[in-house]
Amino acid sequence: MIPDAARHFVDIDPPVAAALAAGRPVVALESTIITHGMPFPQNSAMAGSVERIVAAEGATPATIAVLDGRLRIGLPEEARDKLARESAAMKLSRADLAFALSERRTGGTTVAATMIACELAGIRVFATGGIGGVHSGAEQSFDISADLDELARTPVIVVSAGPKAILDVEKTLELLETRGVPVVVFGADVMPAFWSRQSPHPAPLRLDDAAAIGRFFHVRQALGVSGGMLVANPVGREDEIPAETMAAYIESARHAAAEQRVTGKAVTPFLLARILELTAGASLRTNIALVENNARLAARIAAAL
Repeated sequence: MIPDAARHFVDIDPPVAAALAAGRPVVALESTIITHGMPFPQNSAMAGSVERIVAAEGATPATIAVLDGRLRIGLPEEARDKLARESAAMKLSRADLAFALSERRTGGTTVAATMIACELAGIRVFATGGIGGVHSGAEQSFDISADLDELARTPVIVVSAGPKAILDVEKTLELLETRGVPVVVFGADVMPAFWSRQSPHPAPLRLDDAAAIGRFFHVRQALGVSGGMLVANPVGREDEIPAETMAAYIESARHAAAEQRVTGKAVTPFLLARILELTAGASLRTNIALVENNARLAARIAAAL
């Protein structure tokens, strides 16, 4: 399962190892949503709730993070809670995952780093909130998330509410198409917009059940087509914030980031925190709901596989 050379740096939690060995469904969960996406204690409560949802659907949850220089695939409750309280955690992607291991650091794994861990362990399905992508103004800043290249190279199904709405979603979809990444909207003809069920962008592909997503993934593998798949799962109607309402908050947050010259990896956490303030907490409630919704679908896809 884990390559011999990597075993010196990787720990698989016993319940996850047992499920993988027995061929039972496993769903990976990222950890930057814990370290950088939500404040404590909501981040800790959300992480526990998402794991319980995955388990209730018959799959084994595997939250992935780096703790004290170890890549942990599956976290017991006490380790997860410790991570939720960690104020100095790194935000880890492909470029710095090995750095954190070599320097014995602690960090939350982004979509890209989590996908790398999934491939090491043999986990094929991963649930998150939203993926990174092309930031507004990227034609000047070149601020494009490594998540997109990871989706193009690593064979994992990523279940999300689509690209985060703070991004340039149109350019993100164009880049995913260029990279050959299938984007499947679950049960809808338009892309979701993270906190909102609808965006102006049509669904590149549509499938309506977990088994169909599993079949699509198997056919890609049978043909030798490399890379992963992005499943965009709209948040529930009762939990969404309408896109026209969010647009003003997003624009205000972007303006604040530009004024304060926030760049690089700090942009997304800054924007999410600013939007949390502007919405008086509503964006956080929707964020938690959409992560839980994605975890439920991911567990069903894992079972179908």
